[in-house]
Amino acid sequence: MQHHKILILDFGSQVTQLIARRVREAHVYCEVHPCDVSSDWLRQYAADGTLKGIILSGSHASVYEVDDKAPDAVFELGLPVLGICYGMQTMAQQLGGKVEAGRTREFGYAEVRARGHSALLRDLADFHTPEGHGMLKVWMSHGDKVTALPPGFALMASTEACPIAGMCDEARRFYGLQFHPEVTHTVQGRAMLERFVLGICGARPDWVMRDHIEEAVQKIRAQVGDEEVILGLSGGVDSSVAAALIHRAIGEQLTCVFVDHGLLRLHEGDAVMEMFVGQLHAKVIRVDAADLFLERLAGVSEPEQKRKIIGGLFVEVFKAEAAKLISSGASTKGAKWLAQGTIYPDVIESGGAKSKKAVTIKSHHNVGGLPEQLGLKLLEPLRDLFKDEVRELGVALGLPPRWCSATPSPAPGWACASWARSKKTTPTCCAAPTRFSSKNCAPRSSRTAAKAGTSSPARLLPCFCPSRAWA
Repeated sequence: MQHHKILILDFGSQVTQLIARRVREAHVYCEVHPCDVSSDWLRQYAADGTLKGIILSGSHASVYEVDDKAPDAVFELGLPVLGICYGMQTMAQQLGGKVEAGRTREFGYAEVRARGHSALLRDLADFHTPEGHGMLKVWMSHGDKVTALPPGFALMASTEACPIAGMCDEARRFYGLQFHPEVTHTVQGRAMLERFVLGICGARPDWVMRDHIEEAVQKIRAQVGDEEVILGLSGGVDSSVAAALIHRAIGEQLTCVFVDHGLLRLHEGDAVMEMFVGQLHAKVIRVDAADLFLERLAGVSEPEQKRKIIGGLFVEVFKAEAAKLISSGASTKGAKWLAQGTIYPDVIESGGAKSKKAVTIKSHHNVGGLPEQLGLKLLEPLRDLFKDEVRELGVALGLPPRWCSATPSPAPGWACASWARSKKTTPTCCAAPTRFSSKNCAPRSSRTAAKAGTSSPARLLPCFCPSRAWA
């Protein structure tokens, strides 16, 4: 089935992914692409008729200082368009309006008067003034502002500092908001985005994870055929859900390599084996690499450095094990595919780093060149999903909700354990858990037993305390 979709053109805002999440929460499929796509690309993208609307994201830049603008086709396809913050400003400028640097910059909470005549804001209000004007509680973040409306546009919202805080051309279904409807601080923001996507665009709300399973299974089977697949299982949510989904599709054709890096919760390595071998009856090879990971992480506290060490070492260990399997053919009969738990934020941020549009929040090891290094084709069944959609899909596949809602692993915070192992003592941040410590902090006694090498099977439990995890 072809899903209706919304296109989000990213001008570099740090919260562009939030726009996409709000659209997906309305059960409408959407994609994020850089703002500098060509008009020809956009016309081809819309050619199959499934594109129902376009959203222009915000940006930290000024429209009169950079060349970033929406492709002309955005305003020529006859589709509804919503410009947010910078997106509204470039819409105004490109369609004949005027944008200037504001004398008063607005960053934070604001109260906007909603001109309720538009389809987007009609009957939406958080409170009313004594004069009866509907007011919206919103989040502003802008220095520049639209000072003259483009031809055909009407005023839709205003504040004292920003007289044109919203504009619309109902005939062409073009709307602009100077504030951010995607953030939770804008109380009616979700309602605005749903009204645009479902009402104005008329998109079909058919993006549902439980229904997505069969669609994904059929796609995997068609892609893989009778060939075999290797997957690196870390015990985290993404790789676990990818493994469960692929196993649902092709069963014994999948072999998982579980790199037990020692950064999981207490006994969770055993739980991974029980889940995938004991309950799902999948083929899993467990590689105990805990000592190697903890040795490499000893004394490291900077989060990005931890990510790179963990990601690089995971790939290193996995490559060595996968090479054995491929060469021997004992378990895989010569695998042709490498499966990865790549999710949509990985794709957006890694792609955005190259185009310099999307903001890179952190590095991702799932988007490297591992398939080429191993000579395998790439299978990424979660590539179109956000994290909470992956969690929802995992529950629909039968994984325990507790598992699917767990903290991402191996997150930098888990590597606090390496500090304890290298120093042969309990980290200060974990010795006496406080209200700033997470519930994952173990009692001192279990740590002591693990360090002392007693008969207790407990392994040193990583801690997710802000004092060390994000130092």
